[in-house]
Amino acid sequence: MSPEKTVDLAAHPLTAWKGPLGLPDFARIADDDFKPAFDAALAAHEADIDAIANGKAEPTVENTLAALELSGQPLERVSSIFWCKAGANTNETIQALEREISPKMARHFSAISMNEKLFARIDALHAKRHELGLDAETLRVLEKSWKGFVRSGAKLDAEGKKRLAAINEELSSLGTGFGQNVLADEREWALFLDEGDLAGLPDFLKSAMAEAAALRGQKGRYAVTLSRSIYEPFTTFSERRDLREIAWRAFTMRGQNGGASDNTKVVRDMLRLRAEKAKLLGYDSYAALKLDDTMAKTPKAVHDLLDPVWKKALEKAAGDQKELERLAAGAGSNEAFAAWDWRFYQEKLRAEKFAFDEAELKPYLQLDHIIAACFDVAGRLFGISFEERTGIAAWHEDVRVFVVKNKDGSERGLFLADYFARPSKRSGAWMSSLQSGYKLGEGSTPVIYNIMNFAKPPRGEPALLSMDEAKTLFHEFGHALHGMLTDVTWPSVSGTSVSRDFVELPSQLYEHWLTVPAVLEKHALHYRDGKPMPKALLDKMLAAQTFGAGFATVEFTASALVDMAYHARPDAPQEPLRFEAETLVGLEMPDTIAMRHRTPHFSHVFAGDGYSAGYYSYMWSEVLDADAFSAFEETGDAFNPELAERLRRNIYAAGGSKDPEELYTAFRGKMPSPEAMMAKRGLA
Repeated sequence: MSPEKTVDLAAHPLTAWKGPLGLPDFARIADDDFKPAFDAALAAHEADIDAIANGKAEPTVENTLAALELSGQPLERVSSIFWCKAGANTNETIQALEREISPKMARHFSAISMNEKLFARIDALHAKRHELGLDAETLRVLEKSWKGFVRSGAKLDAEGKKRLAAINEELSSLGTGFGQNVLADEREWALFLDEGDLAGLPDFLKSAMAEAAALRGQKGRYAVTLSRSIYEPFTTFSERRDLREIAWRAFTMRGQNGGASDNTKVVRDMLRLRAEKAKLLGYDSYAALKLDDTMAKTPKAVHDLLDPVWKKALEKAAGDQKELERLAAGAGSNEAFAAWDWRFYQEKLRAEKFAFDEAELKPYLQLDHIIAACFDVAGRLFGISFEERTGIAAWHEDVRVFVVKNKDGSERGLFLADYFARPSKRSGAWMSSLQSGYKLGEGSTPVIYNIMNFAKPPRGEPALLSMDEAKTLFHEFGHALHGMLTDVTWPSVSGTSVSRDFVELPSQLYEHWLTVPAVLEKHALHYRDGKPMPKALLDKMLAAQTFGAGFATVEFTASALVDMAYHARPDAPQEPLRFEAETLVGLEMPDTIAMRHRTPHFSHVFAGDGYSAGYYSYMWSEVLDADAFSAFEETGDAFNPELAERLRRNIYAAGGSKDPEELYTAFRGKMPSPEAMMAKRGLA
C-alpha cells in the first residue's frame, strides 16, 4: 500500500481485520503500511475526542464516559499490531518508526488528558457520581477515569500542561531508545566456540548453541548468546571458568558498553524528567506518584515488605557461599570465588545435596508437553479448552494460533504463542493482547498472546526446557488467562488492567500448578521413550524447590530496592550508575551476586514506564500467590472445584472492576501476611 494514498480505515488490513478467525490479515501487512495507518488512526481518534468534548448535551455516562472508552478503536488496532512486531520481530524500518511514533503517541495522549472541555465533562459526572445510580463497576471506572485525568495534568495551568506534555514526549522517546539499545547489545554479542570449548555442557545446550551459531552464519560452531535460555545454562554447566567470566561480564554490561547503544545518559535523563514530573503534579517523589494507585500506596509500605526479606536473603546467601567455596576449593580452584562461579558450583551443591542436577530434568520437560500441561490445568480449573489451528499467518512463522473454547463449546477468544528466541526479538517473556475482551457497545472477544525466548532446537529435535523456563511458560500463561477469562463491561478494567502490584498474582499463582505431582506425572514425559519422570527424580526435584533461595532472592530484591531508591528520592542522581553502586554498598550486597537487572539494561523500569517504582510488585504479588495456593493445599485438592470457581470469578475474570483488596478477600476471606511467601522461598 502506497503511503501517498488516502487511508481507508474501514478497509485497511491494519484496522479492518479480515484474516482467518477474525485476526489481522498479516500476509497483507507490510512495514510501510504502519506510518500512514498511524496518521489516519490518530486523526480519527482526535475527531472522536473532539465530538465528545464539544457535545452540546449535558454529560452522561453514555455520551461521555462510554464514548471515551470506545473511542480510537482503529488506533488501538494499529498500535496493538505495531508494538507486538516491535517487540517480537523488529527490523530497521520498524525501529525507525518506533522512534518517530513514540513521542507522537505521547503528544496525542497528553493532549487528550489535558483537554479542558473533555475533563470538564468527566469532572461534572464525577461530582454527581453518587446521584447517578451507577453499578459498582461503572462507578469504579468513572472514579479511575477522573483520577487518571488529574494524575495526567488536567488541573495544571497552561504552562504546567505544556511542560508536562513535553516531559511525557521526551520520556517516551528515551524509553524507546533504551529498549533498542539493549536489543542492539544482545543482538550484536555472541561468543563463538568450537568442540574443544564445550567441557561440561549437556547435549541440549550444545544443540541450542549450534542452532544459535548457524543463525549467525557460523554453521558447525557453537554460540553463547545473551538470551537467558543459553546464558544461564552455559554459566551453570561450563567447566571453562574463563569462558563463564566472559559471558557473565557481557551479560551484566548490556547497555553500558560505550558508543551508540550505551544507556548511561538515557537513564540519567529519564530519572531527572520523572522527578520533575512528580513535582509538577504535586508529589514528593516519582515513587509517590506511581504508588498512589496501587495496593502498596507508599514507598514505606514497599520497604516494610522488602527490607525483612532482604535481611533473610543475605543471611541465606552468605551461608550458601561458604558451601560453594568449599566445593570450589575441593575441585582445586585457587582463585577467589566470583560471581561467574555461583551458578556452576550451586549446581554441583544441588547434586551433592539432592543427588540430581538440572540436566536430568530437561529430557522430561518438552515444550509441547508443558504447553499441554498449561492447557490441561486451565481446563481442570476453569473449564476452557484450546484447539490449535495451523497455516494461519502471524507476525512470524513460529507463531502458533489456538481457538479458546468454553465448557459448552462456544468460542471464548484466541490465544497466540511465539516461543523461540531470535535476533529480531527483544529478550525476556511477556503477555499482551491484540484485542481485549469487554461487553460495552458491540463488545469484543479477547485475542491474547505470549512471547518467550526459548532456544530453538535443530529441525526434528524437541525443544527441552529447564524447570525455570517451564515456570516462565506457566507464569506468562497465567497472565494470558487473566486476559482470556475476563468478564467485565468496561474496556479500561478488562483483563490485566489492574494495579501493578496485583497484576502478577494470576501469573505467579498459576506457576504453582506446574509442580503439582499429578500434573508432572501426566506431562513430564521423557522425549525419547515417553516414560514419565521417575518418582525418585520427581521427589528430589520437589524437595529441592527452595534450593538456591538465597541467590535468587538477593538478585531479585537488589533490583527492586535499587528501583525504589532511584524513584523514592525527591530529585534525581547526577550519576545513576555511581548511585547504583553506592546503594548496593549500603545494602551490603555481596560482590559474588549481580542484580538480576542492572540499571543499564533494566527494561522493566526504563524501556517505558511499566514497572518504574514497581519492580517490587512481583514480591508483593508473591505474598498473595503463596497464600492463595495454600487455600487449595488446605483442602487437599489442587483442583478443588468450589475454590477454582471463586478464583475464576474474583481474580481471573474480574479484571480491575473492583478494588484488589476486595477481590482478594472475596476469594480467600482475608488478606495474607508475608509468612507463606517466606516459607515458599525457603527463607522462613
